[in-house]
Amino acid sequence: MLKGATSSGFEYEIVDEALDNMELIDALAELDSGKRLYISRVLTMMLGEEQKKRLYEHCRNENGIVQVTSIEKEILDMLKASETGKN
Repeated sequence: MLKGATSSGFEYEIVDEALDNMELIDALAELDSGKRLYISRVLTMMLGEEQKKRLYEHCRNENGIVQVTSIEKEILDMLKASETGKN
């Protein structure tokens, strides 16, 4: 299990199975190719529904909006940590 916190302070846990999932890799590839609609699927596959909701609340701005750019930064932080195996 990968436990950590993003640079903005969001604490998360990702089970090993979630990262060893070819469908996650496919979704990340689609996201990387510019298909932003895959971001929700990536989050659900990595974090599950409950942690995804917590992340949205963590990233919600003063106007009540969860900006895609904020979520993208959080995902990148988590993926960087998964490459090194720590955060």
